[in-house]
Amino acid sequence: MSTAAGHGRLAPELRFRRAGDADVAALVALVESAYRGDASRQGWTTEADLLDGQRIDAQGIAEALAAADSRIVLVERDGELLGCAHLQRGDGHAYFGMFAVRPQLQGGGIGGALLEECERIAREELGCVRIAMTVISLRDELIAWYERRGYRRSGRYKAFPYGDARFGLPRRDDLRFEWLDKPLAPVVAPRPGQLPAR
Repeated sequence: MSTAAGHGRLAPELRFRRAGDADVAALVALVESAYRGDASRQGWTTEADLLDGQRIDAQGIAEALAAADSRIVLVERDGELLGCAHLQRGDGHAYFGMFAVRPQLQGGGIGGALLEECERIAREELGCVRIAMTVISLRDELIAWYERRGYRRSGRYKAFPYGDARFGLPRRDDLRFEWLDKPLAPVVAPRPGQLPAR
């Protein structure tokens, strides 16, 4: 488990840990609350105007937990689940997804801290040289948030899986995903007598 020193609205300290089977139900509830239905409108990551139906289910989370080179990262404070994200190692890169923060806590720095921790894990623990994700191309505000954190729009797109209710029930016929990515600085071994950077 790793921690982030609290400052400003992040205090008290945030704690990060790897999810396990016992976290599945809480993860489903968190992700659904951040993206679907009226509850999600308390935050700015809602997809309620674009999609109805589910965002994730217990089977999808269980599959992510069981997959090789995969992990779900949780952020907690005083034992309370605040946010999550999924990392899947690919060919030299980590795919970042299932990023969610409790709607009423969005905008307070938790998501940024979680993203930084996932980048660290991708670089230091998974050995990846870049991190990639897909975002619904209509989500201009969300894409701009990632761009401010060093992610680049690729101009490459992935079709939305229309007809597959596991990914939601579209309210529009022009949905597609755009790939974003970011190079990760290589891990540099400390010189003799130098403390490792953290």
